[in-house]
Amino acid sequence: MSICEDSMVSPASTRPVLSVRGVTKHFDLNPSHFGRSKTLTAVDGVSFDLMPGKTLALVGESGCGKSTTARLVTRLLDLSEGEVLLNGQDISHLPERQMHALRRRIQIVFQDPYTSLNPRLTIGTILRDPMENYRIGTSHDREDRVVALLEKVGLRADFAHRYPHQLSGGQRQRVGIARALSLDPDVIVLDEAVSALDLSVQAQILNLLQDLQDEMGLAYLFISHDLSVVHHISDQVAVMYLGAIVEEGPTDAVFAAPRHPYTQMLLDAVPVSNPALRKPRPALTGEVPSPANPPSGCHFHPRCALAKDVCRQKKPVVSDPGRNRWAACFAIEDNNLIDNGYKG
Repeated sequence: MSICEDSMVSPASTRPVLSVRGVTKHFDLNPSHFGRSKTLTAVDGVSFDLMPGKTLALVGESGCGKSTTARLVTRLLDLSEGEVLLNGQDISHLPERQMHALRRRIQIVFQDPYTSLNPRLTIGTILRDPMENYRIGTSHDREDRVVALLEKVGLRADFAHRYPHQLSGGQRQRVGIARALSLDPDVIVLDEAVSALDLSVQAQILNLLQDLQDEMGLAYLFISHDLSVVHHISDQVAVMYLGAIVEEGPTDAVFAAPRHPYTQMLLDAVPVSNPALRKPRPALTGEVPSPANPPSGCHFHPRCALAKDVCRQKKPVVSDPGRNRWAACFAIEDNNLIDNGYKG
């Protein structure tokens, strides 16, 4: 049995495999009935499209909502608002029984490969369990498939008899990837999947992911704060700040000419071999605001040297978040914004 059957995507396909529209998540900071209730908006109207066989990276500082977004699109968390379409089907509010049948199409690989694997189970059992849960193949088929999955991610067949604590961090992450592949998904969400690994191991895992994508037509939603890794692996990049996407575009275009001041700040923080090559840009000050008490207007304006009065008064609204290249910023030219008649 081929481990990639049913997962190949026609290169001619133009329909997004994953569409996210206006996804929002609120958390109640005072779930008890004592005192005034306060709401934290962890994800604020996020929209993007992920195309078959492509990689979209979500980047931003810690606490910006990247991982929460990952859990929302995989339905590990319930949405407060918005919709998520998987292969054109709305999965936003499906009951668990219906959602179960679709979970095999979208899988997730977590940041810490040790805590995401059951320490009491052998690697073979960890890989067989999802297939048994979805009744894929016979018992003999599943045994063969475990061996094929291990070989697919660069591990020997005898690893099936080992336990997670007997593996290195890189080997455990390979197992996490193999577990995600076991159900022939269309989309794999990689939530900081290489950030806990040494640099040499990171490179090996990134190369493995690209090889698997080329072979199986997988689409990746790649969550990361490491821009050098993002530049290496992604086709499209979306930059998040305080729960919202503030810029999106083809990776090379965003890295070469960032439009949003926050994106510029992130790129300026990446070390360069020759400091003389840095582009002079306005200084950015201040700290990340609390999502429980965000600033008015554009949430980034307290830290932005380019902020105008409109930035303090109005929240930038993108006229078409599905476009290929945009930035939610009043202070830059050619930003494709429309807000109550205001066009930037």
